[in-house]
Amino acid sequence: MSVRGKFKNWAYSTFLSLACAGILLSGCATAPPPEDKEATAAFKEANDPYEPFNRAMWEFNLGLDKVILRPVTSVYLAIVPDPMQNSVHNFLQNLRGPVIFVNDLFQGDLDRAETTLLRFTMNSTIGVLGIFDVASELGYEGHDEDFGQTLAKGGVEPGPYLVLPIFGPSNPRDGVGLVADMLIDPFTWLTPLEFRIGRAMATAVDKRARNFDQINDMEKNSLDFYSAVRSLYRQKRRDEINNGAPMENNSVPGSLSVLPEDKPEDQQSEAAPIGQ
Repeated sequence: MSVRGKFKNWAYSTFLSLACAGILLSGCATAPPPEDKEATAAFKEANDPYEPFNRAMWEFNLGLDKVILRPVTSVYLAIVPDPMQNSVHNFLQNLRGPVIFVNDLFQGDLDRAETTLLRFTMNSTIGVLGIFDVASELGYEGHDEDFGQTLAKGGVEPGPYLVLPIFGPSNPRDGVGLVADMLIDPFTWLTPLEFRIGRAMATAVDKRARNFDQINDMEKNSLDFYSAVRSLYRQKRRDEINNGAPMENNSVPGSLSVLPEDKPEDQQSEAAPIGQ
């Protein structure tokens, strides 16, 4: 079987596994007695019935960050000029265009879908494969969407908090969304495995770099880094689901690939200065 065929089978198997896990995990938490209002409020706020497992995965991800991602990012920041870092960021953001476009359509937001299509077309051509964010200069600002947000817009509950190996903070809904986005992404099927691996590694370094000091300071100053990131992750996802209306985006550390997202106006921009 070819590499592409093996990857296809893996992707579909993973999608089905996450879908089943999402259904099962969403119903595993045991709520406290209704008369205990304080305990009930705390239970609803945390919604973390798998905390021992999650903390173990959290420590595993932090270990990978300290051993691999942080040192690599330090070198990247030291030797790569800012204009080149911006070009790398723009290129990577442009690759997400098809996934964002499809999720815009799934959510029935035709205006945002049109903007996404225009941005991808202009930046892929005039912007030299997305290296330059021509669209923003012409007034077409970027935004981000994913299938987890699409499910949320459709009324699917997130389920309990989960920390995934490598991918970091998540929940059953976003876990299913993560795999769905991989299946939607044409670059999953049209590019060789080496390109996909390189893209994932470059994305991890880019996102870590764009919030390097912020993440390090948060880890140093938090009494409970795990709980702080859990809260930030949920705030960030609420913000993204509501298209940034209630609050500013927050950085969510704790993974190699799902790291801080940028504000829409910063995406694919040379002015952009790094969070699952």
